[in-house]
Amino acid sequence: MFIDENETPESWWVSAVLQTIRAVVLVYDVITFPIHLIVQWPWRKRALSRRIKARIIESSDSSFTVRSLTEPCELHQRLVRDQVTTMESMLRAAAARWQNRRCLGTRTVLSEEDEPQPNGRVFKKYKMGDYVWRSSIELEKEAKNFAAGLRELGCQPRRNVVMFAETRAEWMVAAHGCFKQSIPVVTIYATLGDDAIAHGINETEVSTVITSHDLLPKFKKILAKTPHVDTIIFMEDQLKSTDREGFKAGIRIVSYKEVLEKGQQSRIEMVPPKPSDTAIIMYTSGSTGVPKGVVLSHRNMIATLKSFADAVPMYDDDVLMGFLPLAHVFELLAESLCLIGGVPIGYSTPLTMLDTSSKIMKGTAGDATILQPSCITTVPLIMDRISKGITDKVSRSGEFASAFFKWAYSYKQGWMKRGYDTPLLNIVVFKKVRALLGGRVRLMIAGGAPLAPDTHTQVRLCLCSDVIVGYGLTETTSCATVMDPHDRSTGRVGAPTTGTDIKLVNWEEGNYRVTNKPFPQGELVIGGDSVAEGYYRNPEKTREEFLDEDGNRWFRSGDIAELHHDGCFKIIEGPGETASGRICIARQGRGGTEDVSNS
Repeated sequence: MFIDENETPESWWVSAVLQTIRAVVLVYDVITFPIHLIVQWPWRKRALSRRIKARIIESSDSSFTVRSLTEPCELHQRLVRDQVTTMESMLRAAAARWQNRRCLGTRTVLSEEDEPQPNGRVFKKYKMGDYVWRSSIELEKEAKNFAAGLRELGCQPRRNVVMFAETRAEWMVAAHGCFKQSIPVVTIYATLGDDAIAHGINETEVSTVITSHDLLPKFKKILAKTPHVDTIIFMEDQLKSTDREGFKAGIRIVSYKEVLEKGQQSRIEMVPPKPSDTAIIMYTSGSTGVPKGVVLSHRNMIATLKSFADAVPMYDDDVLMGFLPLAHVFELLAESLCLIGGVPIGYSTPLTMLDTSSKIMKGTAGDATILQPSCITTVPLIMDRISKGITDKVSRSGEFASAFFKWAYSYKQGWMKRGYDTPLLNIVVFKKVRALLGGRVRLMIAGGAPLAPDTHTQVRLCLCSDVIVGYGLTETTSCATVMDPHDRSTGRVGAPTTGTDIKLVNWEEGNYRVTNKPFPQGELVIGGDSVAEGYYRNPEKTREEFLDEDGNRWFRSGDIAELHHDGCFKIIEGPGETASGRICIARQGRGGTEDVSNS
């Protein structure tokens, strides 16, 4: 063995130990290979990954249409059989099926205390307890009471109400309360500026705003710009009382619990919506120009719900951790899928999610540790942070630990490419990484922007979890394409979802044609029942981007894609990008954006 003169004694020792480990592992591989071959069936994984997922149903020299080969799953069929055609009927069906099963969970905040830091500074931290759960029946009952309470306050069916609040259980209850009275919910991102918030409120002419304790103070300024608003409902904080003083004269400030009390005493009947009624007016985050309101009907929402059911496998012991903005249709429908599928949703925030999160008191476990979720909806920005956190932790772990982890990563990656898993290595090396998110995550569903292949691979490998990437826009109710759970590739957005047709149309200006080799290329045009009704009070823009053709409704995304041999798409250019440029937000089309990274 030769020693590099520039190599330190410690480096030489690390290299020698790693060589020994490699030799031992080689022997282990030879001995256990037949066992892994029989138990893991790698040929089946490879076949499922390569299988054809969609087919061309119509083609010409200027365009072709692709449709999924996936058959409707049992949940999809049950939605059809139970005649679930609106979000209101969906919640009724969920309550009837799952009854007392836990449904929505909120973690108890016991106290907020001062915690001295090593540098002498003092931070406010939460001392937290367990999750408290609403059952499916309790959720539906609370939604009914909230709905009746809204009517008692003067809200009328088919008159808009604004939802401007952070993700929490009460957000979901309030939204379903609105659905029960055919009240359209106008969703506005909690991170938008005052002018954008006022624009959404004024354009939809709402008189009632539903917000939270933390966001209520913003209305001391915003109310000067919103003359129609006369009532604000706020969701309470667990610890702090809410100051109702200092607002514009004549404004009613009502707590969430007070609305429930009014509803409990009310005799007002429910006004169930029709499939064609507006469920949501969802304002995009407005990356360019003034945010636009996308009108989504109950038909749109249920169409995407069925598509998501076919795309995302769910099991009896699954638990979802919800923390992305519910003002984003992707998160709203992912959580709605959990409601009808009987999967409990435990709510969290970036401030309390991990043991090391900024508001978690030392000695108190983060939400993920307590909840132990099996499924997480996320966005590439958050996954990039997870990836960076893993890399940083490895780099600080010492020379041997760092070198050993890199070897283990490379070793597992090599076997995964052949269709194998590494169960022993998962326990020895990657268990600590998995523990960051509770140790039980099996599925991460990513949307909102392109996911870098390196990040996709690292998170999938280190968290021992499937990572499913999808593509959609607010204008298509977040539905267009989704990766097959068995697909082991990266950098693609999958095949069309069930119920969705995807057209590739020549874009001559950029030389993207369906006749290009080796892959057909063109603009993505999305069709199906998930395509929105249009833009709120913007008929010109609606006519420009939406079209009805061959009995189908279509939306021109503005994104350029190519079709691969197995029916999966890859986004290769977004609006205003060059072919060689890196797409920043894959879901940003002509109409708006599905960027949820502001969470």
